[in-house]
Amino acid sequence: MPHSSSNPVLVDTASVHTVWQPDLGDGTYRNPVLYADYSDPDVIRVGDDFWMVASSFSHVPGLPLLHSRDLVHWSLVNHALPCLIPRAHFARPRHGGGVWAPAIRHHAGRYWIFYPDPDFGIYVLTADHPRGRWSDPHLVLAGQGLIDPCPLWDDDGRCHLIYAWARSRSGRCNVLTLQELSPDARGPVGPARDIICGEHLPGAHTLEGPKLHWRDGWYWVFAPGGGVATGYQTVFRSRRIEGPYSGRIVLAQADTPVNGPHQGAWVDTPAGEHWFLHFQELPAYGRVVHLQPMRWRADGWPEIGTAVDAAGCGRPVLRHAMPRLPPDPRIAPPASDHFSSPNLGYQWQWQGNPDPDWAQVDPASRTLRLRCVPLLNAASHWDVSHLLLQKFPAPGFIAEVDLRLDARHDGDAAGLMVFGCDYAWIGLRRIGGRLHAVFVRCENAHLGSSERTLEQHLLPEKIDGRSIRLRLEVTPGALCRFAWSWPDTPRVTLETIFPARSSRWVGAKFGLFASAYAASPPTPDSPASSALFRSFDVSAP
Repeated sequence: MPHSSSNPVLVDTASVHTVWQPDLGDGTYRNPVLYADYSDPDVIRVGDDFWMVASSFSHVPGLPLLHSRDLVHWSLVNHALPCLIPRAHFARPRHGGGVWAPAIRHHAGRYWIFYPDPDFGIYVLTADHPRGRWSDPHLVLAGQGLIDPCPLWDDDGRCHLIYAWARSRSGRCNVLTLQELSPDARGPVGPARDIICGEHLPGAHTLEGPKLHWRDGWYWVFAPGGGVATGYQTVFRSRRIEGPYSGRIVLAQADTPVNGPHQGAWVDTPAGEHWFLHFQELPAYGRVVHLQPMRWRADGWPEIGTAVDAAGCGRPVLRHAMPRLPPDPRIAPPASDHFSSPNLGYQWQWQGNPDPDWAQVDPASRTLRLRCVPLLNAASHWDVSHLLLQKFPAPGFIAEVDLRLDARHDGDAAGLMVFGCDYAWIGLRRIGGRLHAVFVRCENAHLGSSERTLEQHLLPEKIDGRSIRLRLEVTPGALCRFAWSWPDTPRVTLETIFPARSSRWVGAKFGLFASAYAASPPTPDSPASSALFRSFDVSAP
């Protein structure tokens, strides 16, 4: 397999471009600290290290793990979930399903991740170290609609798990439920009980994403409310874990452009500072990550961001002094890939569980070979898993790659794609025994729409067997322009501007694919075509 969590992926350091830089270089940082779709972030500190986990839905590998020493600079270091289970269920994309909001904790010398699959239940997996191999996921609580779990091991060794509900699967929501687990978190102990019911709280709706903590004699529940795009952050506390809980709103948009500031993690630092990381939903870019200062008020309640009113509700900061921590090198999750390592970089994800023969990295030649995989529906790429994609890394960027297509059958194609409910791609397709450069668009792919070829150009015979250069330029607002060039010719930028669009619960993604439009499978006498990619470069515009 080109991805592996059992052995660390050797990332070409030259390929780690800082397309988005949150550190302003003057002792301050700007939000978001991660301008990429790391949805529902949860963060812990162990010693001097901060570890983040995020939702990954049906993308594989899942459960991305990020590391930081200063809360501003983050590197992508692993995935905890090499494939999704049940394996057969995720052999095809399950848009909007899969891994929802996880929680990461450190307990008894091990790292723990609890994650929900809204169609199957709540899973747990463990590791000795976040960068190493994680255990196979274990189903702790089976059931539909159980989401957003978070554990707390109490001083007496008992393990408590708080979680929320998805109305789409269970018929209920706006409720937070507590379930005791065995100390090893292998199964439930006793009945579950609802401890916070939003319908009993004035103005509360869509309470979810709870994080359970203990501090200063209080049990604390941090929980977002109000919905993804327009919500806020609430905090509840009680002397008893079963409640009753009192609560207040501690972070809201106010007069800032940061909509829906909620769903995240409270962490402290060795210097005694407190911080809160949360997401903001930006349509095509997904859920980007912000870092907010946090303080504990004289009345014992937290306040996040900058103060707005005497009741303790804060508003998000756009710029702030750096945490009092030794600065990390100016690192960022990778976007480029020179294919100089034996495995794909951590930034790449498939749309579902992959076959091991879909991709082959050759470090000697610095190339990636993708096999042309037959489409389930020749009219669309919506329902296939073999798209190799990554998150948008910044509001604007440029991606370029060299492509050579070894096309043995008419209809075989490969290229550079921007994917979402609408998608577009530029690349090569064999038509009538010859290679053509094509630009293809599909609007409302999630509704069953078909692809349309907007441009088609026959390549000169002298170009056959040689690479062409594909280019994508994204400008703020997620506006995409494609271009191509072949040897000894100037670059041609297409006139069409394609506005990227999100998919179900995730931002738009971009990357590579190779497809066989013919439904017949390859045979020994008629083997599959393949595409050779070289030098995938992502840079600032």
